[in-house]
Amino acid sequence: MYKIKKVVNNNIVCATDDNGEEVILRGLGIGFSKKANEIVAEEAIEKVYRMDGAKSMNKLQELLEEIPLSYVEVCTDIIDHAKEVLNRRLNNNIYITLTDHISFAIARKKENMEYKNAMLSEIKCFYPQEYNLGVEALSIIEQRLGVRLSIDEAGFIALHIVNAQLDTNMSSMVQITELIQKILEIVTEYYHMEFDEDSLHYSRFITHLKFFGQRLFKNKETTSDDVAFQEMIKKQYPKDYECAKLIQEHISKTYNRRITEEEMMFLTVHLRRISM
Repeated sequence: MYKIKKVVNNNIVCATDDNGEEVILRGLGIGFSKKANEIVAEEAIEKVYRMDGAKSMNKLQELLEEIPLSYVEVCTDIIDHAKEVLNRRLNNNIYITLTDHISFAIARKKENMEYKNAMLSEIKCFYPQEYNLGVEALSIIEQRLGVRLSIDEAGFIALHIVNAQLDTNMSSMVQITELIQKILEIVTEYYHMEFDEDSLHYSRFITHLKFFGQRLFKNKETTSDDVAFQEMIKKQYPKDYECAKLIQEHISKTYNRRITEEEMMFLTVHLRRISM
């Protein structure tokens, strides 16, 4: 059961659930002629938005007040489809960030002011599943809103989805993508090799680098007291450990951040697998 706290507009209301938690409810005519403390009919609810904290709730409410209902519906469907395809939890803030981004992208398109995505090729390479979802999103937007956004937007949408998976912000997401590209350059030059981008080892390496970058830019270090294991990896894979040291040096010089020995071991093991 949901009790209305505030009517945002005819189709959006702010309410509380049985536990007293604040939610935003969407439904056609759900707020029409309604007042605070009235109970919302379950059959009128099309979507329940739950956010992490009052600040995020206020931001979403403000956004939903500003943009057309059709935009809200399309963006929500894109996000829910991404959740289903990826079968992963996405940070609820994506309902704010992606909806705001797509709404602004449509406005810019109408004014012939589209942005180029300088990292489109990297996004396609590192986040293929999310990029494909971005491409699907363009088709959904065109079919339902009559606006065809450029392929660059598929990349931006993909980054929002990756960002919501890693629970980080967009500036860090850009840094992570740039970091992955640089690490791959270091590895390619060190081993004098080309990657088999269809291989399982490559896919695992890229996944590791995504979460490695997330930890790095959130200052969340992985640590271990297993010195014996660390020494064994160094002795068993000395060539790969040297490559990991090159990555360590780049990160120290570029970002003034350190890599723990445990992180070095994980990198070394992945480097060993991908270079075999």
